[in-house]
This record gives sequence, C-alpha cells and structure tokens, in this order.
Amino acid sequence: REMADVIIDTSNLNIHELRERLEMQFSEDEMNRPMRVSIRSFGFKHGTPRDTDLVFDVRFLPNPHWVPELRELRGTHQPVSDYVLTSEGAKEFVDRVDELLEFLIPMFRSEGKSYLSIGIGCTGGHHRSVAIAEELRNRLAVHGINASVRHHDIER
Repeated sequence: REMADVIIDTSNLNIHELRERLEMQFSEDEMNRPMRVSIRSFGFKHGTPRDTDLVFDVRFLPNPHWVPELRELRGTHQPVSDYVLTSEGAKEFVDRVDELLEFLIPMFRSEGKSYLSIGIGCTGGHHRSVAIAEELRNRLAVHGINASVRHHDIER
C-alpha cells in the first residue's frame, strides 16, 4: 500500500463502477477505441460455435446447394453471393441485422464490452452463411466498423 501509486477503495463499487474507475485511471483512450467485431460463418450440421455472442440462422434463404451450377462454388464467389443476396427476404434480413447491430454495438460498448462475436449459420457453412457474413462485413464498414470475417466450415 505504501508503494502504490493509486489506491481504489472498492468497498462500495459494483462491477460496472469498478470497470469505469479502472478505465478512467489506467486507460488513456479506451472508451474511444472501436469495438472489435468478428463475424463467423458456419454450418449447423457441424455444430454451433460456442464462443459467439449473437447467432443468426439463414437457413430460411434458398440453398444454392440445390442449383447444380452453384453447388461446387462457395458464398465468396460472385454467382453464389448474387443468388443468395437477391433471394426473397435476404435484403430485408441483412437490413434488419445491420440496423440491430447499429443499435447493439454502442450499447455493448457502453457496458464495457470491447469485443463482439457474431455467428451466421446455414446448413453446411458453404454458401448462404458465407455470403451473408461477407455482406454484413461490408455493411458494418459503412458505419466505420472494421469487422473480421472467418468462414469456419467453408472447406468441409
């Protein structure tokens, strides 16, 4: 105690107050750092990732697997992406998730969360989830959020 530069009495602080006090004391620009956002596409048949904060199921969209010329391609290929993103409901879904994330990210940030992991799942993780994950990354970039994307099951 005699050697300490700072002493914080935590007796009457809840976890949120303690976090705020520590950030104010030790973090020069912590509150101005952008939240790190990670988007992971996956296939439900391979299991849901455990470490995701939000999971969206896109199996309601038409499956390119059943289109012979698209079957061997992936959601990163333009023909598959176009097929998925122009299908009925896709634009509205992406618009609504984009709007939800625009609302949630600042709310999570205000609670002290600095990282958000989003899972996008379809049946196999090759087509629909990949195309939607890529589109969400593009949408978040418009809001100044640099999201990373990982396609967990794309090669399975």
